[in-house]
Amino acid sequence: MIIGLSGPYASGKGEVVAYLRRRSFYSYSLSDVIREELTQRGLTESREQMIELGNALRRDHGPGVLAERLVSKLLPDRNYVIDSVRHPMEVAVLRERTPHFQLLWLDADVAVRLARIKARQRPGDPATLVTLRELEGREQGSAAPEAQQLEQVRALADFSIRNEGGLEGLHDAVQCFLERCFHFERPSWDAYFMSIARVVASRSNCVKRKVAAVITLDRRIISTGYNGTPRGVRNCNEGGCPRCNSFAEGGTRLDECLCSHGEENSITQAAYHGVSVRGGVLYSTFSPCLFCTKLIINAGIAEVVYNAEYPLGEVALGLLREAGIKLRRFPLDEGASE
Repeated sequence: MIIGLSGPYASGKGEVVAYLRRRSFYSYSLSDVIREELTQRGLTESREQMIELGNALRRDHGPGVLAERLVSKLLPDRNYVIDSVRHPMEVAVLRERTPHFQLLWLDADVAVRLARIKARQRPGDPATLVTLRELEGREQGSAAPEAQQLEQVRALADFSIRNEGGLEGLHDAVQCFLERCFHFERPSWDAYFMSIARVVASRSNCVKRKVAAVITLDRRIISTGYNGTPRGVRNCNEGGCPRCNSFAEGGTRLDECLCSHGEENSITQAAYHGVSVRGGVLYSTFSPCLFCTKLIINAGIAEVVYNAEYPLGEVALGLLREAGIKLRRFPLDEGASE
């Protein structure tokens, strides 16, 4: 879950960040992107300098630049809270580039916020109601597209919290927000194993096509294999296979190909380590060729799931059906089984 935080001065954003960090959220701030830029330029940090440089970055690189620079740091296996969302294009980037993004808006009466500002005694904070309203007026909206647009951000919020009581009330409201909005999706078993097969394919040393297979039994991986030259033979990408290195036309010079296929290697690897594949499910990034099909049938594999069609695979698919092996295509990019 990715939570974006926005709101005016002293509305409680820092406390919400702290609350979420205690619950295993990782925290970032879009202001950190500006601070990094200040450091690179050798400039001193101040509120005015931050606003000015943030506007300059949006003007020169687009209004969503701060979010664009930040999202590359986010990992898919973690929950994040991102503070200082101040422009609608930042919201747009975060919604588009991160899964399950939710924007939380915090607010409180201006008098309450001024009292908090005075109590925290931070250098550079406004000391009077007039100064506070003047500063916030600059952040709420502007005709300049690169300027902060808090009012537009507020209109995009998925959830709002009025924070005018104590910490307990704020924490309760945040907890309610989490319970209401938190959800995630797990990949199906097909998507899970096919995605792993794709990672296995990245180890292939074949210069023409990277293919891999994963064999599972009771939803447990028992063997993997990727295409390439046999054990102890010079790798294909090092010149080991004359056919692949000459980029022969598809379907020609097959008698010169020294590479073993991913399905073949997944079966032979299991045999090498004394693991039975009988009754297993083979996931392959491509449908098997005729040679691999015969290995699959004789090894006792019960089901074959493939992502893409092998160019010369029609006869092989027909043989698998004739042998009574369950056959399915799972187009991973489309996220559905066939």
